[in-house]
Amino acid sequence: MKRTALYSRAKRKRNAASVVISTGAPGDTAARRETFDELPGGSSDVTRAFDWLRRCALRHERPLLLVAAVLLAFAGVGAWSFMHPPARELKQDDIDAAVQYTLAHAPRSPADSARAAAVVRAAVVEVEAFLSPEHAAALAEKAARAALKDNKHGQSSKAPDAASPSGKSMESGAPGEPQPDAIGSGVVVTESGRILTALHVVTGTDRWVVVFADGSKSEAALVGSQPENDLAVLQPKHLPDEQPAATLASSTTLRPGDEVVATGFPFGIGPSVTAGVVSGLKRTFVDPKNQKTQLTNLIQFDAAVNPGNSGGPLVNRDGEVVGIVTAIANPSGADVFAGIGFAVPIENAARAVGENPL
Repeated sequence: MKRTALYSRAKRKRNAASVVISTGAPGDTAARRETFDELPGGSSDVTRAFDWLRRCALRHERPLLLVAAVLLAFAGVGAWSFMHPPARELKQDDIDAAVQYTLAHAPRSPADSARAAAVVRAAVVEVEAFLSPEHAAALAEKAARAALKDNKHGQSSKAPDAASPSGKSMESGAPGEPQPDAIGSGVVVTESGRILTALHVVTGTDRWVVVFADGSKSEAALVGSQPENDLAVLQPKHLPDEQPAATLASSTTLRPGDEVVATGFPFGIGPSVTAGVVSGLKRTFVDPKNQKTQLTNLIQFDAAVNPGNSGGPLVNRDGEVVGIVTAIANPSGADVFAGIGFAVPIENAARAVGENPL
């Protein structure tokens, strides 16, 4: 049975190029090409190449997409590598240059002596000794009796100058305030406020005032002494709030050449800080003004100290008290520093307080 032909109802339009090509004379190729190129939308060599590429792209769409993705990935990696170049291998010259630059531009740290002085600073006090007229008269009478007794035995005697070991203050006090007859140094060594100082600072006086690091003052009482080591213990009547005590360290660990710092009030000027080293250990000192006064087992050091430093702390590089300054040696007999100072080991000083934590 013959099938009925089916036709689309859509109306097709032929373009001018098709009409021209179909109506051209057979064999007239040049005429057909000329007519095709002249028509609007006609195909040139570039257009035919583009159409060919487009057909190829459509036929190989998936492989081309894969290639494009791979190229894009390589481009991303290349861009990242360009923006993040690999670190250059360091050489010894580079390390040396970096170290030198750091040392040249880094702020300098404080010296060991400065740190040590700062640690003990709040515990260092100035000791002012006063001699009342009544006590001065009693001392004068006692000295006169001693001189008379010595004269009877054919000896001469000279009344001691109580202020000479510690020196007079070179700083002017407030108008109307009495000037101390002797000035020395001291250090707070207990939480209760006990102060260690040199015995010769307070000898010959009957009233004592301590000046703390914050500038406050307090009357103090003499509560202990150790004449064989020239040590005295004072107890202030009032303490500043949260008054710290110095940290003590055994002097047995000291060696000649170890760094030490002396803090005190030389000639009443201070607090002053000097630094030096331990010059020797277990030294003996005889007071040239009183041959009967002999101190043993002393620490010798070369940090500059003068009258007024007596009773002040000698500390190690960590700011720990290892001794109490007691004397200076000067072959000329003058009461000024000549390169040799002496300190009582802190073990002896701690026993003067009545306890020895070391």
